[in-house]
Amino acid sequence: MVESEIESESVVRHRLPIRKLFAASVGNALEWFDWTIYATFSIYFATAFFPSGNDTLAQINTFATYALAFFFRPLGGLLLGRFADVRGRKPAMILTISLMAGGSVVIGILPSFSLVGWLAPVLLLLARIAQGLSLGGEVSNASAYLGEIAPPKWRGRYSSFFYISTGSAVLLASVLGFVLARTLDKADLNAYGWRIPFLLGGVLGIIGLWLRRSLVETEQFEQNKTTARRVRRPLLATLRHHPKAVGLLVGITMLSTLCYYTFFSALTPFAVKTRHASDVDVFLALSVGTALFVVLQYPFGMLSDRIGRKPQLYVWSAAMAILTVPLSTLVRPALGGLLVVFCVGLGLYAAFSSLAPAIMSELFPTSLRGLGIGAWYNLTVAVFGGTAPLVISALSAANASIAFFWYVAVAALITFVVILRLPETRASELR
Repeated sequence: MVESEIESESVVRHRLPIRKLFAASVGNALEWFDWTIYATFSIYFATAFFPSGNDTLAQINTFATYALAFFFRPLGGLLLGRFADVRGRKPAMILTISLMAGGSVVIGILPSFSLVGWLAPVLLLLARIAQGLSLGGEVSNASAYLGEIAPPKWRGRYSSFFYISTGSAVLLASVLGFVLARTLDKADLNAYGWRIPFLLGGVLGIIGLWLRRSLVETEQFEQNKTTARRVRRPLLATLRHHPKAVGLLVGITMLSTLCYYTFFSALTPFAVKTRHASDVDVFLALSVGTALFVVLQYPFGMLSDRIGRKPQLYVWSAAMAILTVPLSTLVRPALGGLLVVFCVGLGLYAAFSSLAPAIMSELFPTSLRGLGIGAWYNLTVAVFGGTAPLVISALSAANASIAFFWYVAVAALITFVVILRLPETRASELR
């Protein structure tokens, strides 16, 4: 009884280090702001970087560039994750935010295909590669940092700030899309309006760099950096010594990344181009759904600290398996249906995203945490998330868009089975 009272008192007295949490998360916010506006505004700039005359082909080429950049994420996760494991989380996070902001500015000022021909898509691809490398390192390193600075009983709460920042950034991107769609006509959006969000990303990058310079390195890293530097062939070490952790991470990330890129990226051009919904309605529905997503992060993170990680994961994966296909029928020119799709989909996703960094941090030891998350998480994202907009565009062009939503539903069922093998890690000490 006395121990319980002492424990309860310590929980009550604990205060969240808000500045540190936002400093760690701001880079992730920029990463996802830049990544999201590429997919969201692709409906306007596709013909700027590829030959005009066939809008569908230009859209597919734009998403192919989007997908190719994803395959540099595992390389970024491998290189920058290892860099974080041996040199520190802080310098790694400063490097990733610099790469992402630089890529965003380059895209914002790139000349069009009509001016420089095929040099335009080549430069676009190079900028996206830099962002792909950056994002590959950012997710793993920010997740590791949040997991390592959190008290064990509060790791879910700390973890929630990761997607509070992400959701806020995506909300900014969708609101910006809504405002631009309302204030500029399509000719202006196609001519220059789409450049505004990319240039804004550069400004956000400067703010992020300023905030991150105040971060202090984690005690977990300082205590384990010598061990990390002694590891030979670290990628092979994750497979040899932690195969179950790798399998669990891949199985859970498969559905996570499909959820993210379906609701935050792929549905916007799909709803506008294929289902002929109003771009204003789509941006408004996405904004409302994203706001709900952000609001739910901390309550879900706190809930996972109290009841465990697995109950929320079961609800998320089972509901996605059952509801994905029915929700797809509501993607049509009606604001009410679009609101239901985005709010239900993103509300369910929040049950997982709020505790994602906690789960990933708890899978690997500190000496391999940056690389273990970075390599395997990003490889899975490249395979399933990077191809999601391309797959849904190609299937829509073939009048088989419903197949994409069945694909997501099957992935949810597989993830549900994987979660059965996940150990409960609530309040556990990191290795």
